[in-house]
Amino acid sequence: MQSLTEDTQGYHFNVMRRALDVIDQAGPSVTLDELAAQMNMSPAHFQRVFSRWVGVSPKRYQQYLTLGHAKALLSERFTTLAAAHASGLSGSGRLHDLFIRWEAMSPGEFARKGDGLTIYWGWFDSPFGPALVMGTDKGLCGIGFASETGTANAWQDLVGRWPNAVYVEDADRLRPWVDSAFGAGEVSHETPLFMIGAPFQIKVWEALMQIPSGHVTTYSEIADYIGHPKAVRAVGTAVGRNPVSYLIPCHRALRKSGGLGGYHWGLPVKRSILAWESARVEA
Repeated sequence: MQSLTEDTQGYHFNVMRRALDVIDQAGPSVTLDELAAQMNMSPAHFQRVFSRWVGVSPKRYQQYLTLGHAKALLSERFTTLAAAHASGLSGSGRLHDLFIRWEAMSPGEFARKGDGLTIYWGWFDSPFGPALVMGTDKGLCGIGFASETGTANAWQDLVGRWPNAVYVEDADRLRPWVDSAFGAGEVSHETPLFMIGAPFQIKVWEALMQIPSGHVTTYSEIADYIGHPKAVRAVGTAVGRNPVSYLIPCHRALRKSGGLGGYHWGLPVKRSILAWESARVEA
């Protein structure tokens, strides 16, 4: 195994990704000593590294991962989208210390299913497992997580959305945007997004981007916000078809009951992202 120094960001990134996987699978029963042993670290060293990278202690993070956390978020941090937009809350959470700009593909371009479009792709480590990232010259157009679905399924899922595009592997081309998106190091690059979807889907994704980090809303609230109050089911479908996971925060949409609802890349990933955001906001 390659030896890496304590100050290497990639080392911390991989250690924390594995630790989050262990916490998600084992739940609150796993102890600090058990976590540290699985990471081949002393408990004191692991706690320092974890707290520095996630922003809270492992024990505190485990509390965020409990199933009751979604209900607590809905009662304490429910966001009315119109108010969030009017007050400029969108994007103000500490998770996103970056500037996101976006543009959408025209309906005609969308209908051609990527014909004439070159999409660059690469695999990256993320706080939530392996991430397949895709982008055009205009910005990121796809982020999929493979920890639950597997890499082959994640690839087929994203490629299947734009089957007529030309795909070119070029992780280096995407890396500055990806580093900014996932907060690696002290990166502060602008992160442009290129939304590829039908007009109704774009409206839903725009609404999702009004939800501040660490806050949540409901599917029915999104339907009201976009002017289609009876289209809750259609909104849920559009949320599930969001191609740019995490940056277009479909994970912040919950059921009125406080249930997590569905998540395209697996509910453990959704729960982990919500816990991660809560930790970063409160740190």
